[in-house]
Amino acid sequence: MNFNFTKEQELIQRSAREFAEKNIEPIAEQIDQTNEVPETVIKGLAGLDIFGLSFPEEYDGAGADKESFVLVIEQLARASQGVSMIVSAGTVALETIHFLGTEDQKRRFLPPCCRGGQISSFAFTEPGTGSDPKQLATTYTLDGDHYVLNGTKRFISNANFKGPMLVFAKESETGKVSAFIGEKWIDGYSVSEPWKKLGLHGGPLLDVYLKDYRVPRENLLGEAGQGFDILQTGIAFGKLGSGACSLGGILSAYDEGLKYATEKLHRGAPIAKFQTVQMAIAQLVMLYEQTRWVCYRLGQLANNPKNIFAYRKEAALAKAVAGTNHVEAAKVMMDIHGSYGLMMDYRAQRIYRDAIMMKEVEGVTDLQKIVVAGTILAGMR
Repeated sequence: MNFNFTKEQELIQRSAREFAEKNIEPIAEQIDQTNEVPETVIKGLAGLDIFGLSFPEEYDGAGADKESFVLVIEQLARASQGVSMIVSAGTVALETIHFLGTEDQKRRFLPPCCRGGQISSFAFTEPGTGSDPKQLATTYTLDGDHYVLNGTKRFISNANFKGPMLVFAKESETGKVSAFIGEKWIDGYSVSEPWKKLGLHGGPLLDVYLKDYRVPRENLLGEAGQGFDILQTGIAFGKLGSGACSLGGILSAYDEGLKYATEKLHRGAPIAKFQTVQMAIAQLVMLYEQTRWVCYRLGQLANNPKNIFAYRKEAALAKAVAGTNHVEAAKVMMDIHGSYGLMMDYRAQRIYRDAIMMKEVEGVTDLQKIVVAGTILAGMR
């Protein structure tokens, strides 16, 4: 794999880093405390074409490649995991529509989101299931030219924003799962208050309530009954962003660990003089480089996933490595800080809380391992 960036990729990375350093880092603590990202930040991201960065220009995207998307998410996550999650989660439904949707669906739903005026959601999880479509309770029936959905969706990112929502439901009689492109904030749509989370503050998670929620017939994604395959494809693309969020989190842990090690004094000299601290710093570099490799590689593969089944495995692998290393890096950083890392006045505790959260969202690690092993074993039969 060649990770020598093009001039365009370097420019995109630098622009994202400069924006994050100027507009996000100074208010990262505020975002963590209020659990809200200011509208000025959202507009700034839209102004840089970040919401539509790796989508084609014909849909009002910026036309960049998927590696550039990873580079941008990494820089945003380095400053604020919450901000990076808004962008990352906002692309999952769009990627799925772009990959599987009709031309009409692409032209109707992608441009408003690529421009940043709307932010999409991906709604599968329910109170009774996180990944098993057989346990879905949300149902749909066909009423003339509309599908009518009823049910509750749980932990839905960006449900508070206007925009499209890719929602999964089962047919009332057959139980077959299908995927629909609906609109948020129309009749039949309501949400809970944002969940109070351990970390990833600013990246909102809400429950969505659908009551006689109507979706035009032409908004069925794919064919009826293809919901599970569509789900697997969508979350595979989602892991590109969530892995990049962890990559940025590891970089943040490295930044903070190195800063503390070189500033904290012991008998007049920085604690970085101790070999145990030096080994911890080296461990942070190792974790970052491991994760960088799988995430950048996944970005290259995402540019043209000819074999979607193979891509799903690679996405699961990247998510498992990134999530595991994210938590490990946060622990190493906390060890460097000692008792100070436990104090709310220090940024270290926020980095640690975010890591614990990030490891579990968009696919727990053990499930990713099952996907990887299952794909390998299936190929041996």
